[in-house]
Amino acid sequence: MTSEKLQKVLARAGIGSRREMERQIDDGRVEVNGHRATLGDRVDDQARIRVDGRLVGAAARSPGEREVIAYHKPTGELVTRHDPEGRKTIFPRLPRPKSGRWLSVGRLDINSSGLLLLTTDGDLANRLAHPSYEMARDYAVRIYGPVEEGVYQRLLDGVMLDDGKAAFESIKALDPGEQANRWYRVRVREGKNRLVRRLWESQGVQVSRLIRVQYGPYEMPPRLREGQYQSLTPGEIRDLANRVGLADATPETSAAGTRKPGTRGSGPRGRRR
Repeated sequence: MTSEKLQKVLARAGIGSRREMERQIDDGRVEVNGHRATLGDRVDDQARIRVDGRLVGAAARSPGEREVIAYHKPTGELVTRHDPEGRKTIFPRLPRPKSGRWLSVGRLDINSSGLLLLTTDGDLANRLAHPSYEMARDYAVRIYGPVEEGVYQRLLDGVMLDDGKAAFESIKALDPGEQANRWYRVRVREGKNRLVRRLWESQGVQVSRLIRVQYGPYEMPPRLREGQYQSLTPGEIRDLANRVGLADATPETSAAGTRKPGTRGSGPRGRRR
């Protein structure tokens, strides 16, 4: 009977990423066969695993179909399951997964909107967001007021922020002229908190709107409106997994039905790059 690392099994069950599971094991929140788990524990199919006292069923732990959806997050929503202040979160809008639960690939702050990927695979969520895989993140940014000469080059060369040096990989103006509000498309490969805003603000530039339009190879479908979600196709999911070194867990036979629209509607699939 084969065994696997406990945090890997819990991540596959969609409870959280491997790093999150390691923290929960360290905090004493996980039990295996009635005993407090420790990092390094391995479990087999017969192990009885509980997280915060709740049993993690065998069906949730088995390698099932990997699901991924794209959600067009509106401003004003939080990427969290529970907010102490009672503010809106993204999860009530999402469909029920076939197994496990949705895990967000990175986050968008409450004042930002745009593309948010969610998956039932904790390993996939962790790798897509991990700095070592350098997933491109593209944003459409509206800037208020003029941008002084030299700002673009400084932002491309890198500036020192509170948590280290950071830079845009690219900056592209999306509209001509010198109007008061001008749109740019920028790319970063890090997921630091509010990184795009902080980079512009380091140069005294005010961001009036921020929309994520691409994550890794997946670009937000043009007809996917705010508050809508859309399932990725098996091919798109396989592409994401392959880019971060994960074996495919999405059977070709599951293609039928993977693009069903949710109650909030759906658009055409995104473009891979």
